[in-house]
Amino acid sequence: MPAEPATPAEPAHPTHALTTYELRNRRRELEHAIKGISPDAPVQADLRAKLAEVIGEQEQRTKLASNG
Repeated sequence: MPAEPATPAEPAHPTHALTTYELRNRRRELEHAIKGISPDAPVQADLRAKLAEVIGEQEQRTKLASNG
């Protein structure tokens, strides 16, 4: 019987304070959790909101790096 994917634990720091590698790992964890949970599960919206926050932070950092 396959184990259901667990929802990722909250990071030790807020999203804006995560390192680039921590952001990458957090994104991967959230994407994996979203794929493994039923689309109508109540936690889906929360996971998608967290993923959007991580992606937004990554995009902001990319934009800042290209302007600098």
